[in-house]
Amino acid sequence: MITAMILVNVERSMINQVMKEILAVDGITEIHSVVGEYDLAAIARVKTNQQLSMIIADKMCSQIKGITHTKTLVSLDSQFKYDAAAAYGID
Repeated sequence: MITAMILVNVERSMINQVMKEILAVDGITEIHSVVGEYDLAAIARVKTNQQLSMIIADKMCSQIKGITHTKTLVSLDSQFKYDAAAAYGID
């Protein structure tokens, strides 16, 4: 399973709408409104790098209006107290 944190800057008036649209994207498991340099932090959990690329380039940056900038952090290793792949339906 590939996990990525996608940090997002959004036009202020569109934050709630953008949150709903990001959460509707397949592979996004959660979205958080945050303080600091970025407005939102989305968590993506997918099987392949190609799926992650499609989320960022095809969906978020091309199809969701209001996003002004993204920065993606890809997890190199994860530890969970539960079976994360099963919890998120990823083989």
